[in-house]
Amino acid sequence: MRTAFIGLGVMGYPMAGFLSKAGHDVVVYNRTKSKAEGWVREFGGTSAPTPAAAAADAAITFCCVGNDDDVRDVILGRDGVFNGIAPGAIIVDHTTASADVARQIHSIAAEKSVGFLDAPVSGGQAGAESGQLTVMVGGDVPVFGNAEPVIRSFAKAITHIGPTGSGQLAKMVNQICIAGIVQGLSEGLDFAERAGLNPATVIESISKGAAQSWQMENRWQTMVEGEFDFGFAVDWMRKDLGIALDEAESNGAALELTRLVDRYYADVQQMGGNRWDTSSLIARLKR
Repeated sequence: MRTAFIGLGVMGYPMAGFLSKAGHDVVVYNRTKSKAEGWVREFGGTSAPTPAAAAADAAITFCCVGNDDDVRDVILGRDGVFNGIAPGAIIVDHTTASADVARQIHSIAAEKSVGFLDAPVSGGQAGAESGQLTVMVGGDVPVFGNAEPVIRSFAKAITHIGPTGSGQLAKMVNQICIAGIVQGLSEGLDFAERAGLNPATVIESISKGAAQSWQMENRWQTMVEGEFDFGFAVDWMRKDLGIALDEAESNGAALELTRLVDRYYADVQQMGGNRWDTSSLIARLKR
């Protein structure tokens, strides 16, 4: 299938690579042209000078950019996807953004007879590089059915959550849960060390019970050792938590713990940890 991929960051670069490896004809666009040229050298395919040009002949155009403004720029802008995409084609947005921007783009897409799915991902850089992402999808069921087999090129789990915006709302739930889990794990590990316990022995014991989590299994040791270079950065987590907190203002959810952990991540930023991964919450406890 002829596909386009807009945005070759730490997530998009390998995701587009898996599309190519799966046999799809991929044309890429990235604001930094050299990044797109490097991708072409590694995976084949072609690069385009604008999002519109990338989408011109694509059956599915994938996007994975930074935030709401970036999504609007690459899709709605002067050289955006809508100025190149053909009726009947599909846009799949993997950006973690607001449900509002998803609904806005879906409405415009419908007027142009273009399908649209909001499809944020979970699994971080490691999941993107291994092709093992989890994808939460909002949008029309027939559009989802057409896009799902192609999304499977880089995903291990794909779930249709509900109508447009539901994928983004589900991603907010994901980040809310992660924030609380990482803070709890940070406090537990810090407590264990201050109590004179061997963290390895404690984790070996409690990871077999109800306290077990992905974060515990994969991050406890690097957290204890102060290594925080495993992908999803604090800056991006705060962006995501901000989206969730904004949504909570409108739906009435009481995100008390999320709001607190967001402030803790602000402390990590003040420590110079903007690009540390999200497990770095433990660093503020060890100051």
